[in-house]
Amino acid sequence: MNQETRYAVKPLPDSGQRTWPAVSVVMPVLNEERHLTDAVRRILSQDYPGELELVLAIGPSRDRTEEIARKLAAEDARVVVVANPTGRTPQGLNIAIKASQYSIIVRVDGHSLLPADYVRAAVETMEETGADNVGGIMAAEGVTAFEKAVARAMTSKLGVGNARFHTGGEAGDVETVYLGTFRRSALDRVGGYDETFTRAQDWEMNHRIRQTGGRIYFTPRMRVTYRPRPNLRALARQYFHTGRWRRVVGREHQGTLNLRYLAPPIAVVAMTAGVVAGLFGFWPGWILPGGYAAAMIAGAAVEGRGLPLAAWIRLPLVFATMHLTWGVGFLTSPPRLGQPAPIKPGESVQ
Repeated sequence: MNQETRYAVKPLPDSGQRTWPAVSVVMPVLNEERHLTDAVRRILSQDYPGELELVLAIGPSRDRTEEIARKLAAEDARVVVVANPTGRTPQGLNIAIKASQYSIIVRVDGHSLLPADYVRAAVETMEETGADNVGGIMAAEGVTAFEKAVARAMTSKLGVGNARFHTGGEAGDVETVYLGTFRRSALDRVGGYDETFTRAQDWEMNHRIRQTGGRIYFTPRMRVTYRPRPNLRALARQYFHTGRWRRVVGREHQGTLNLRYLAPPIAVVAMTAGVVAGLFGFWPGWILPGGYAAAMIAGAAVEGRGLPLAAWIRLPLVFATMHLTWGVGFLTSPPRLGQPAPIKPGESVQ
């Protein structure tokens, strides 16, 4: 009996009771001292009737992440710690998946907080739909005023477009989901994560799963608390590199770019042209950047309802940072980005 059959979800014929598949949760971790303990405890306290293990792939962190991870493993035999010498996310995921035992793989990040029914909802949805990967809502929640502004932007269509894993919506087939719960057979079929993608690796692999006949399924039942970047510099860096790597996905997989992805670089080009024209005396050129600024202020006035004043006044800057750094990253993505390159021991990518 193979592993996929052994751990299939099926009712017991005699008692009518249901058997639940054993689940492996995999988590690549780097510099997560602040959130790791809470993230792990949320996983270990899942309201899930089946067996569960957690594999932590620990990168060369600059804080107490590894010490905390090994302490958690010593306290609970379900926690396994493996080394990820590069610190890179796709390598860490592949290492953790290889070290895991079971046929259902739940991907989690070190700063993601799972609700108690997350794994149960994932397994039930996978069984009901036959999907190869199921995922839910990336529910951004902030603590500081800046983080609350980022969280609101990341859950609004003005901030991130109409992606259901950001803004919610009806259950159904989608291009990609946040994190994801996978059938191991699907990961084996496509060869796991492409380790040349230090960003956008989820979208890229979900594309390959779909190209090989698999389904990616969104359900609002699965909701993960996400902690946003804590300051403007970190947010700008995040979106700049996300834009760069989304361009790589577009180069590797022709036809995958749509208006949602092209809007930020188009806006950057248009506003840059407007500023240059304005500086050379063509005053209508200022309409473009001025109109964008006015739109962000007006949008923040609507989207920011219910936020504390300190978060509300930061929202226009947060919107602009997310849009413009993503667009600049997309436009400046070098052709060599995403090409295989040797990895130096101890190297990490933030």
